[in-house]
Amino acid sequence: MSSTALLNLLRCSRSTVTRQTLLTARSSPGPSTAPGQVGGALFWAVGVRHASGSARFHSDVSVRPVTWDSFGIWDNRIEEPILLPSSIRYGKPIPQVSLSRVGSASVLGLRKQNEDRLRVARIHDNLLYFAVFDGHGGPHAADYCYTFMEKFIRDALEEDDDLENVLKKSFLDVDKALHTHLYFNNASFLTAGTTATVALLRDGVELVVASVGDSRALLCRKGRANKLTKDHTPDRKDERHRIQMFGGFVTWNSVGEARVNGRLAMSRSIGDFHLRSSGVIAEPDTRRITVQHASDTFLALTTDGINFLLSDQEICDVINQCQDPTEAADIIAQQALQYGSEDNSTIIVVPFGAWGKHQSSPAVYSMSRNFSSSGRWA
Repeated sequence: MSSTALLNLLRCSRSTVTRQTLLTARSSPGPSTAPGQVGGALFWAVGVRHASGSARFHSDVSVRPVTWDSFGIWDNRIEEPILLPSSIRYGKPIPQVSLSRVGSASVLGLRKQNEDRLRVARIHDNLLYFAVFDGHGGPHAADYCYTFMEKFIRDALEEDDDLENVLKKSFLDVDKALHTHLYFNNASFLTAGTTATVALLRDGVELVVASVGDSRALLCRKGRANKLTKDHTPDRKDERHRIQMFGGFVTWNSVGEARVNGRLAMSRSIGDFHLRSSGVIAEPDTRRITVQHASDTFLALTTDGINFLLSDQEICDVINQCQDPTEAADIIAQQALQYGSEDNSTIIVVPFGAWGKHQSSPAVYSMSRNFSSSGRWA
């Protein structure tokens, strides 16, 4: 399809269209094709905005976005260009998720050192990477994952295109490599471990999340929190059964927190090799979801310093009151401290097309929760 035809395909009046508009463009020569395809394409768009700037198209139809501003089908508050090939492939305009707009924060709390790590990166032109790691027993496992998880993901992508398979393999490979690294460098660190919650976003719409431990991922859709991960804690029936099958046991401390062999407050992790024979594993749970930019406000990844003090819906409500993801991440991290979090608190906020569309009314939350939660990190 020629650049001129594609520009005509997506061009609309400067005002926002309030109904679904059928835009037709035909390249010559060539037969007509089905809606959502190119080459005599029919392209469905809703409320497309005419750009104030010039549009640039690349002859190789690379994944670089065209250089005009926002499309009103998402929300006026997000000023991102579209991802041209993804929009053609999926039959609708899809906004670019710019790494520069992603917000993040990590605060120390009352700990002596920050053992949390976070990472935001572009693995390929059409594939983004977001991760939080919450280390325990020292930062060694979290540091290793921060440094090398991307490498194992890249390696796995050379053999498999399925992102769920890629993440499962990457978690197990980085765990195996961590054991070798610690064993030959300082065996005393073999008791170190980390949670891992990793999200991959491909083509701006395919979101796959993998997790071990109690760090979390949540998606805010139409103002409501959708939890994408399940905490791996020893009091879960399925997790406790595996631990007992391996010969381990579960105890509860004075504040009712379950621990594997009286030591570890999670049943899956990367590292913690001294508890492998007791059923602690590094295999992640995975979840695949299609991002709906007209309804989805953001993806948030959090460590337990935040998610054991604020509910998923509270996180959604607070972030939806913020102007941008950077402000949102800072406010959530500080909110956790105000509520009594003694742990490191880390968050990544990834904005989607509906950013700012579902603003919540200000809410007043109970400050008494710090009394019931302070024992979490005792």
